[in-house]
Amino acid sequence: MIDAIFSGIGFGLVLTFITGPVFFALIKTSIERGFHAGVALALGIVASDAVFVGAILFGSQLVDITPQTKTNVGIVGCAILLAVGVYYLFKKSDVNYNNTTPSKLKRTGYFFKGFLMCIFNPTILFHWITIIGFASTIYHEGVNDHHLKIGVMFLTILIVQFGLDTIKAFYANKLRQRLSVNFVHKLNIIAGWALIIASVVLFDRLVTHYVFSAPAGA
Repeated sequence: MIDAIFSGIGFGLVLTFITGPVFFALIKTSIERGFHAGVALALGIVASDAVFVGAILFGSQLVDITPQTKTNVGIVGCAILLAVGVYYLFKKSDVNYNNTTPSKLKRTGYFFKGFLMCIFNPTILFHWITIIGFASTIYHEGVNDHHLKIGVMFLTILIVQFGLDTIKAFYANKLRQRLSVNFVHKLNIIAGWALIIASVVLFDRLVTHYVFSAPAGA
């Protein structure tokens, strides 16, 4: 069981830093809107990860997902990333220097922002599929309590991810008093272009996959 926990810690550390656009969004939100807003966004991110894990582990047994459906979901993800990226480019920069807690409605909005940015991102889905493939290989049916070990591993990953995202939000919030509005404006531009580039790369992969996987007679 200890090995499953250590595997979860390792993957959790890796995943929290390879989701580039989401990383920028979390830091930016924490700087602009404070710690509580950053935590709400982090909760949305970890909720989408939990949905991914559940869907991959159990959904394939209940629902047959066609390649066309995957492509359509990917296109929706591209549109969301592109829209948020363009919004960041033209968004008026401001910093909430007061340590006020966002209203419940605003926290809910940040939650869904984090959730939607991840749930329609096939790149994050690919990361989870890779990890699940690893877990299924290491903890195969011949291993005692393999289902429990897989569950412990993924629970550890989610806990580590949320914990690290909370730490990032905490320290980004601490930097708030030292950052100028002009710096936040530059951060918005960087985050915006990161999201736009991610959407273009994702769309290119979808188109390339669609072209090369299409039947020869099509």
